[in-house]
Amino acid sequence: MCGGGRAAKSRELDFRHLRFDDRSTRSDRAKTDKFAAISSVWGSFVTNCITSYNPGLHITVDEQLFPSKTRCCFLQYIATKPDKFGIKFWVACDLKSKYICNVLPYLGKDPSRPSGQRLSENVVMRLMEPFLDKGRNVTTDNFFTSLSLAHKLLSRKTTILGTVNKIPREIPQSARHTDRNKFTTQVFSTTAATLTAYAPKRKKTVYILSSMHSVIQTENTTKRKPNTITLYNITKCGVDVMDQMVREYTVRTGTRCWPVAVFYNMIDMAALNAHVLYQACTGRQERRVDFLVELARELALICVRRRQEKNNCFGHNPPHLALEKEPCVRRLRCFVLIRFCFFSGGGGAVWTSEASGVPDSPSSVASGL
Repeated sequence: MCGGGRAAKSRELDFRHLRFDDRSTRSDRAKTDKFAAISSVWGSFVTNCITSYNPGLHITVDEQLFPSKTRCCFLQYIATKPDKFGIKFWVACDLKSKYICNVLPYLGKDPSRPSGQRLSENVVMRLMEPFLDKGRNVTTDNFFTSLSLAHKLLSRKTTILGTVNKIPREIPQSARHTDRNKFTTQVFSTTAATLTAYAPKRKKTVYILSSMHSVIQTENTTKRKPNTITLYNITKCGVDVMDQMVREYTVRTGTRCWPVAVFYNMIDMAALNAHVLYQACTGRQERRVDFLVELARELALICVRRRQEKNNCFGHNPPHLALEKEPCVRRLRCFVLIRFCFFSGGGGAVWTSEASGVPDSPSSVASGL
């Protein structure tokens, strides 16, 4: 078997026995928690993400589809994604640093969600709970944005900026017609938010709901974009850029166990957050690939040291002593020594041979002849 095949086989054997919980009690916990196989480790990771970084003014909330075809009850199919199948996560990401502030897995219908509350509102409020009441703004797409969500966030001193579909009943009937002139803007206001209807093309209208803009201004350009559209285009890309960065350097590999797939995504996210924290704490701008290489080297060194300590406790030779080279000793050559013997009885000469492991000197060989 080639070296690459041996490495792949070893990695497969290692991850086959990888567990994140007590398997004997998993069936009982899985009755109330679909994420029971890795929920303990996942909870520690999310807690560290929340407490280790103070995000900026703008936070982006969006979905992430981690590519996987493992068998689990919450596997998702999204036709608009590059990878159609995967495990979906709701992510809150800092706009400037792309730090992952909070993340939730989508496990299907949540029995703990109030019956009258929308899924989109529940997700945004849960993701933003640690960062509310501090004057931040959250940017969302048309799946999350609603006027009721704007009211709830505004009561917690948080604003919202996001696109809205023309289907919801919250949009006035006069704003739903699409026959607008090109580059025209129409504004609708309430006590809590402002709705901007902008036509970038004929018979196409973009709706932006904002609770942070009380006055809408347009650019002095040909397209005459309103300031809500301009700010949304700047702040909407936080989670998408984060997902691209995570995919660029990933530890993901093929697996049939969904907890292992979640573990891969967790490692990728943790490595990205570690790079952001490293730059924020040291003030140094280092390439992420160089940081990841050094991080992998240090983690491997920690494992080697732990193994050395374990071997020392059991009286084994430390690995660093076993790796030391033995003194070089020249291997003795085995050769055939030819002797010429005379027998008086036959009067002839007979050649005999003896195997020797000790090299004789030329003088000894000559004396034996």
